[in-house]
Amino acid sequence: MKTYLLVFFLLVSTYLLGQSIKRIDGTQYSADSLNAKIENLMKSANVTGVAVSVFNNNKAIFSKTYGLANVPENIPLEQSSVLYAASFAKTVFAYIAMQFIQEKLIDLDKPLVEYLNKPLPDYIINGFRRGYHDLKTDKRYEKITARMCLTHTTGFPNWRWFEADKKLKIKFDPGTRYAYSGEGLYLLQFVMEQITGKDYETISQERVFKPLRMENTSQIWQTKFNDKIAYGHNVKGEPYELMKWKEASSGGSMSTTFEDFTKFYSALINGRGIDKRFFREMTSQQISIKSRRQFGPLAQIDGTENDEIQLGYGFGVGTFFTPFGRAFFKEGHDDGWGHYSICFPDKKIAVVIMTNNDNGESIFKELLEYSIGDKFTPWQWQNYIPYNYIPPPVTNLIKLTPKDLDQYIGTYSSKELPIKIKITRIALNLIAEATGQVAFALQAVEKDQFSYETEGIVLVFNQQENTMILKQSGKIYTFRRE
Repeated sequence: MKTYLLVFFLLVSTYLLGQSIKRIDGTQYSADSLNAKIENLMKSANVTGVAVSVFNNNKAIFSKTYGLANVPENIPLEQSSVLYAASFAKTVFAYIAMQFIQEKLIDLDKPLVEYLNKPLPDYIINGFRRGYHDLKTDKRYEKITARMCLTHTTGFPNWRWFEADKKLKIKFDPGTRYAYSGEGLYLLQFVMEQITGKDYETISQERVFKPLRMENTSQIWQTKFNDKIAYGHNVKGEPYELMKWKEASSGGSMSTTFEDFTKFYSALINGRGIDKRFFREMTSQQISIKSRRQFGPLAQIDGTENDEIQLGYGFGVGTFFTPFGRAFFKEGHDDGWGHYSICFPDKKIAVVIMTNNDNGESIFKELLEYSIGDKFTPWQWQNYIPYNYIPPPVTNLIKLTPKDLDQYIGTYSSKELPIKIKITRIALNLIAEATGQVAFALQAVEKDQFSYETEGIVLVFNQQENTMILKQSGKIYTFRRE
């Protein structure tokens, strides 16, 4: 095991030895036991750095960082380390948008084009893949409202650069279905900038960062951050290249410290900055979600897995219901980063988790259950696969040896789908794990052919051509082993 996983740093922390922490089910435990739990999870899952804040009565009674901000340089992760917030930035944007709505600067259901001085496609917007000229022949953009942007129902893809042609398009009628979209939030950001005549960084500083004294948070990279950088790391503890954003994006350009984000989250759950009615509306279900996964191919397929918790979306945050009341959550994800926050407002209990490692999300399920008693977060929908998860075995229809199965092992990619499929083996089962999906055991049905009946998947391998054919829902995709 790497040396960096054997040493954990007690840094700037907020908790008292012996402090009692309360879970949503009323049980209590000591802060010391949570500290030990986090350290054990980091060792078990090979996670380089973790930061955790637990809220009781809407106050952060436990706030601590662990591990390293920079593994090769052996630099500890501190409360003042500058982290990439990823999609935690969207929570800040939703909070600001609710202020605009509260102040009647924007109406939730008024088409956004009505706030503009000329047709949306006619605006020339400088920056990384910006602008709306691709929509000129699709007038459905004229129907898009702030409500649709905040509930991820615009019909836009997550980001245009994930599309095969790199163009922005409307993939379904606005307002009819949930599909996570940073593009949708950026459209609302653009309109808010036009209304105020201010850029989004200025808006963020005036409405959030300065009032809450978040002195080390910005939507664009600041030179003062250079001395306190926390890097995202891969599973081997190798740092990814740092992205220093020059453009403010509501979808995820924000850099922050754990200390600063804890300040913001405290303000949010206590309803500071927005009235009680608007906070309730923001964090309550506005649309139901039926998709089997949040991302990947199963995001387009509906199921009933999350009907019991009534999974849905509010304004900028996900929502669901439990025996302990409603909950709202928000994630953050990118290469090297995995973050999660969830609040049970009826219980005034919440937790914020930030990690700087590709393995970070693998501890979320266990950490949520231990820290606040959250056994309801839809971890499969969010692809938070536990580090110790083993897919249930299946019985092969033909006899195969480990040597037979090992010839299929590898990582396969396709030009037709923006995912990779990793094939491994456990005992006498091939295991498939696709981007954005839970790993599952494949059943050998005939030579070179395997299936996963639950999802209607068939995989056909061709060893000579080094390819794998994926068949699902009447569609066929070709993957090639890397």
